[in-house]
Amino acid sequence: MTKVDFKKTLKHLYKPPKEFGTVDVPEMQFIMVDGHGDPNTAQEYQDVVEALYAVAYKMKFISKKTLGKDYVVPPLEGLWWAEDMETFTTREKSAWDWTMMIMTPDWITSEIFADAVEEVRKKKNPAAVDKVRLEKYHEGLSVQIMHIGSYDDEGPIIAEMHNDFIPENGFVENGKHHEIYLSDPRRVAPEKLKTVLRQPVRAREE
Repeated sequence: MTKVDFKKTLKHLYKPPKEFGTVDVPEMQFIMVDGHGDPNTAQEYQDVVEALYAVAYKMKFISKKTLGKDYVVPPLEGLWWAEDMETFTTREKSAWDWTMMIMTPDWITSEIFADAVEEVRKKKNPAAVDKVRLEKYHEGLSVQIMHIGSYDDEGPIIAEMHNDFIPENGFVENGKHHEIYLSDPRRVAPEKLKTVLRQPVRAREE
């Protein structure tokens, strides 16, 4: 049985260069949960991540067992926003809203998702399991870059993306700031963390 690794088959989305560039992101399917607050200290964030991974791995197990399709569970991703978007460059994390999510293959149906949630609820019952939803998400045209380093060092790069690269190339923002966490912060030193930083855009109207 072949195991699909989406980081390899969708390399243009998960392994961009370390310089700003544009990409057309197709509609994709995710499991998602919304929340608010500092991801370093908010219990809600920890609960959400636990529930997402539990459901993601259960869906993978069901897919392999019932469909004969195996895959590597994709990395954790996050959509981030706030009433004052300057809090991203100043890193005032307590003001942030977020949607944490994990990409899910298009062959995972709503029935498989529901079965996975039910099994997770019966066996582990993580606090946020009933908040997990299965949803399509379409970003389209986006600017992205690979960031190597601590999450707290993202501020200047995000500022350069929004204040320089996007307007200088005739774009305006068109959606929520998006991050893809390719490294496990429990096992990788902060200065070596790999994170895709992405911002959906559209052409500026003259």
